[in-house]
Amino acid sequence: MKVFCLGGAGRICRESTLDLVQFSDFEQITVGDYDEKAGKEVVKWLDDPRVDFVKVDVNDHDATVKQMKGYDIVMDGTTIALNGKTTACIAEAGCHGVNLNGFGEENQYAEIFKKNGRACVPGFGMTPGTTQMMAMYGANQLDTVEIVRVSHGAYRPFAFSKAITATTTYEYDPNLPTRTVFEDGKFIQVPPFARPRDIALPEPYGTHPQYIIPHSETVTLAEALKDKGVRLIETRGTWPQKNMQLVRALYDWGILRNDPITINGKEIGVMDCVAEYLLNSKEGTETELYGYALHIEVVGTKNGKKVQHILTHTHPKSDGSVPGWEKLRAYTRNVGIPMSVAVQLIAKGKVKDTGLLIPEYAFDPKDVFDELEKREIYIHEEINEL
Repeated sequence: MKVFCLGGAGRICRESTLDLVQFSDFEQITVGDYDEKAGKEVVKWLDDPRVDFVKVDVNDHDATVKQMKGYDIVMDGTTIALNGKTTACIAEAGCHGVNLNGFGEENQYAEIFKKNGRACVPGFGMTPGTTQMMAMYGANQLDTVEIVRVSHGAYRPFAFSKAITATTTYEYDPNLPTRTVFEDGKFIQVPPFARPRDIALPEPYGTHPQYIIPHSETVTLAEALKDKGVRLIETRGTWPQKNMQLVRALYDWGILRNDPITINGKEIGVMDCVAEYLLNSKEGTETELYGYALHIEVVGTKNGKKVQHILTHTHPKSDGSVPGWEKLRAYTRNVGIPMSVAVQLIAKGKVKDTGLLIPEYAFDPKDVFDELEKREIYIHEEINEL
């Protein structure tokens, strides 16, 4: 089988590609990226005869489809803004597809995947992706489900890449309609920094306030758990506390609206200006603590008793004590590895259905957990009777 790693030169997708090299039996692993220099550096770094490079521009739809044809799966590590274009190419090329974001741009191509007998799973990294697996693992042990709270801490610099900066500004866009909670059968739009809740993440991350974010878990879990009677689904997240302080200030001062300003006769969005500064500053590209932490709470009933399942995850330390997990790589590997796992499960025939599939319908949580454990990423569960 052959896999096309779109955006494979990016800081996260290169970790997904490394995982394919280390754990998969794909015959060909192609790094496809617009940045030819970075792409060839990744090929050299991976140092595997199965790996090659192709320069690709997803803005050229026909050329990209032609490049993808003949591959079994496309692993899409591109940014949110490109996912509509990339999914259109993957669908037309007749490949399976997986991406990191799952913000809904993929939905319009569901019938093409179905017609071609292929599966596309949008949004499978650490969150979304692994989070849904954890929530379903808890929910599957219950007769009914009342509450699901998905929470995560992404400990990385504010602006280690343009894509990450774009994610930050997207999630806290004051006018974003997809920042919702699911409550009593309805999706309710909420503003940035809504419904603060202190979440106890595994050490060394600690307890901090988290706020509602616009992630796909809220939507996909509402679908997957509709027969369990779920009444409340909330998805929260946090970054390092200095990052959160900055985002709050940018929001309070209206900078996140990205209003146009004129500097030396040139018009630029004010947030674009801030983002450019952060991308080129020590403050924007470094942080004290690196890594990822998930916290999933599922409350429901089992044999007539009210039960709470709390699931968390841990990974190798970022302090240099574990080779390959130093500093930022403790973050990028956490995000990138689950996408590779999803690709490998599709390749092994673990996904039985075709079309556009939410993670909950695509994968068995235990299959995902078993694969993550091979990479020293562990899922922990605590069960309490309430």
